[in-house]
Amino acid sequence: MDSESGPKPSASTSQNSTSDSSSAFERWRNWASEMTGVGLTTGVPSTSRQARDIARCEKNKQWLIDNSPVVTFMLQHLALSGCRVPARNLICGPCNQTRAGGYDPERGAIILCASNFYSRRHMERTMAHELVHMYDDCKFNVDWSNLRHQACSEIRANSLSGDCRYASELARGVFGVAGQHQECVRRRAIGSLAANPLCPNEETARKVVNEVFESCFKDTRPFDEVY
Repeated sequence: MDSESGPKPSASTSQNSTSDSSSAFERWRNWASEMTGVGLTTGVPSTSRQARDIARCEKNKQWLIDNSPVVTFMLQHLALSGCRVPARNLICGPCNQTRAGGYDPERGAIILCASNFYSRRHMERTMAHELVHMYDDCKFNVDWSNLRHQACSEIRANSLSGDCRYASELARGVFGVAGQHQECVRRRAIGSLAANPLCPNEETARKVVNEVFESCFKDTRPFDEVY
């Protein structure tokens, strides 16, 4: 959370003119909108907040490239598979508030939604998730218009990235224990597939995910086991 404090409306009422009070309130409202995103007319944070968020995202991105075991491991195995990923292909940028990141196969790039990370660990999981998609594309030439292909990659990405660790599920308010990891992977893969415009409905997404689940869940490449 930013530690800076923004301008406040004046405490004096008798000595300030109405226009001065209005001006102070506008400054305060603008500052509040910058900090929270509330009251802005666009679907993404304002320009000045974006700049701060992108700078923080870039700093954390480089730290994770240098220090995160899972990010380093995935980048190494992408390079070994003939798909070296330069840091510039991990792009910090503005997004709407519904996602943390995404893989763009046309550009061979990962989009990191700079304003939507609540911690460095959240960003680490997002990078790992999208790097699994990139690895699958590199290694297996995924056809992203094929729902079975996408379902398999979503199953692997959710399983291998840390998205479905017990602590991650607790943070989402999911408290199941027995079979928690597999159920999380299945649920999140269905949600991702259902969001694909080529998927007609959630029932189709569930059917496709269930059809490929066992074989794709067992495939932990390039890891020896679930990270």
